[in-house]
Amino acid sequence: MSFDRIREKLTILADAAKYDVSCASSGGKRANTKKGLGNNTGMGICHSYTEDGRCVSLLKILLTNHCIFDCAYCVTRKSNDIKRAAFKIQEVVDLTINFYRRNYIEGLFLSSGIFKNSDYTMERLIAVAKKLRLEENFNGYIHLKSIPGASNELMREAGLYADRLSVNIEIPTISGLKLLAPDKKHEDFIKPMKKVKNEIIQYKTERKLIKSTPKYAPAGQSTQMIIGATGESDRDIMRSATYYYKEFNMRRVYYSGYIPITTDNRLPSIQTEVPILRENRLYQTDWLLRFYGFSVHELLNDQHKNLELDIDPKLSWALRNMEMFPIDINRADKNMIARVPGIGMQSVTKILQARRFRKLDWSHLKAIGISLNRSKYFITCNSNNFFHKDMSPLNLKNLIMKTSKSKHDKYFTNQLSLFP
Repeated sequence: MSFDRIREKLTILADAAKYDVSCASSGGKRANTKKGLGNNTGMGICHSYTEDGRCVSLLKILLTNHCIFDCAYCVTRKSNDIKRAAFKIQEVVDLTINFYRRNYIEGLFLSSGIFKNSDYTMERLIAVAKKLRLEENFNGYIHLKSIPGASNELMREAGLYADRLSVNIEIPTISGLKLLAPDKKHEDFIKPMKKVKNEIIQYKTERKLIKSTPKYAPAGQSTQMIIGATGESDRDIMRSATYYYKEFNMRRVYYSGYIPITTDNRLPSIQTEVPILRENRLYQTDWLLRFYGFSVHELLNDQHKNLELDIDPKLSWALRNMEMFPIDINRADKNMIARVPGIGMQSVTKILQARRFRKLDWSHLKAIGISLNRSKYFITCNSNNFFHKDMSPLNLKNLIMKTSKSKHDKYFTNQLSLFP
């Protein structure tokens, strides 16, 4: 096949894959052996950033944009009038190897529209990964999109060649899925998730006993939700995310703002994309639930079903629970310190270590690196100067927003102004 045709396919199928954000990082380790090609060292993938600030990327494409389904939100839906294309298995293998040798990429993210049926599509995805591993001795990162409804046997095989597997749940609730993707069944998403979870556990157990046991999906599994295509509240979204983390040991849940790329009377009548700021607030909430000890009910409930866009969720929670503050930074326990706005988990650890040797004052806290411009209103320390003032939560919120010097907040405040 001519180079021009390959380039045309690449243009079509790379563009169709851009809406999937669930390939942002790997977390797997695959050592280069027997003079193979590539070396996956657990770093971020697809224009993500490693801990040392290095940007890395991968070839992110669909095997084909032909699809038997007609999901209202999807650009590759069968009723959408778009240019269609499909790669042959060997073409994807050759592209991956050639791009890697030119130092364009460090791995592959491969998804696909569903053509013929789920098993047929999944078999072709696995064939690409298998050829790369066994024939090309490729040790770089491979992320395969699991096809809803694929058999357990195929899901087991996929994890032996891929570093990460993912099944995009797409719509956060079952009712939303029935509305926008009536051809799909919720259980078809759950089945491969459950299989991957069980296989990861089984292989890890066997590996403890038999060191030669191969690794199975060492970077785990992830999923993605489209935000804003249906009427789910942020509370609904985070409840769903919590369920997937708990039930399937998800490495990550990704939140992708709805982009109006198709027209359908089932979709919301909006002319603009979902604000990136809403995505950011959901990721912040996700982080608080996973690492800061918060529950969904504390952050989102009947009175507060959606996150505030102008302030982060931890500050929002604190302003709604002023009776719990101020806390004494020299006496409070770890969990309570972690709930103070402006104090991250690394700073919590430093505070607990430092106060073993002395009582901490404002200068110590500043040296530790906490964000005093917001935390000072919620804590006391070994100092005669106190910043907690008897003011309403609204006034305190306005004061913090006015005096904040955070570039992070400035950026997202600017983003908010783009979506009145």
